[in-house]
Amino acid sequence: MSLQRTLSILAVSLGFVSACADEGPTAPASTPAVAQIVSPLTRTYFIAADEVIWDYAPSGINQIFNRPFEGEELVFTARGDDRIGTAYKKAMYREYTDASFTTLKAIPPEWAHLGMMGPLIRAVVDDTLKIVLKNNLPFAVSLHPHGFFYLKDSEGTPYDDGTSGGDKKDDAVPPGGTHTYTWVALERSGPGPADGSTAFWMYHSHVDEVVDVYTGLAGPIIITARAAAREDGSSKDFDREIITNFEVFDENSSHFLDYNIATFTGKPQKVRLDDEEFVESNLMHAINGYVYGNLPLDAMVLTKGEKVRWYLMGMGTEVDLHTAHWHGMTVLHRGARTDVVELLPASMVMVDLEPDNVGTWLFHCHVADHIAAGMVVRFQVVP
Repeated sequence: MSLQRTLSILAVSLGFVSACADEGPTAPASTPAVAQIVSPLTRTYFIAADEVIWDYAPSGINQIFNRPFEGEELVFTARGDDRIGTAYKKAMYREYTDASFTTLKAIPPEWAHLGMMGPLIRAVVDDTLKIVLKNNLPFAVSLHPHGFFYLKDSEGTPYDDGTSGGDKKDDAVPPGGTHTYTWVALERSGPGPADGSTAFWMYHSHVDEVVDVYTGLAGPIIITARAAAREDGSSKDFDREIITNFEVFDENSSHFLDYNIATFTGKPQKVRLDDEEFVESNLMHAINGYVYGNLPLDAMVLTKGEKVRWYLMGMGTEVDLHTAHWHGMTVLHRGARTDVVELLPASMVMVDLEPDNVGTWLFHCHVADHIAAGMVVRFQVVP
């Protein structure tokens, strides 16, 4: 990294260079226009950690077979005196239009499939990001990114790192508090030689990392090579992007377990936290926060012949060994042809496909237990 670039990063992080404060990115006035290549920007995101009631199966049925839940499916979906069912209070990152945090930013139709995931954060190599986090939850949260360059005031993780004062304010944003994180997309944050024009990363809360993530606090990051970038940060190489997160959400480890028992069970006094069947019922085998095909099909529509980049991530524990499988398609994964991709916890994987087979198709984890527990959705290819 050059001395000039290092000093520039430090200046932005310490507040000597102002960041844009509107809802769209603006280029510094001194940046000359470069034909067909977007200039480095400071992009500002206003993201809050909010309480949300989330239903893993909002239709109330198994959408894969278009019928009521039955048999083993009821283990994970039935609500009763001592069962929560499919609706839980969750914590979710949500994007707002400005620093007042009064108006949610509209989710574009192409990202409606993100479901429980936080908003997509985009950058182009050499961009600086300002992420203003507002904590609307009753417990401390943070934002910890993968991939970006950041200083100690923007790591979002509490541990004994030898820092103090302002360098610790990012560690845990208290209820009602705000903190601005500064992340820089260096060349090593962007795509490598085998990646094509984008790199895939994630962000999540890291105060009580295991519990925070199970409660819902995680989201995706895409960083694009500058020569391939559109002004909005997306890559000119792709017509469509899809992001899917495979995770067995352990609701027994949620910050809101007590609330969910009190609110969604018929007789909370009957619940036994050491009941293995109760524990099992709260393991939601989800893709983007949906089970048994409840991710809306109209949010997963591809067009025959378009160039699609599909991003996959996995989170969780040792049970989160996933094998993502596309029916009716093959994909390219780092140049190799396949229709199954392996995922481990905290995996970040990219594949490319050109849909050539019109119809409605399954997309699911191929681990047998996970299929039975509902880790399956559908996508559609139209002419």
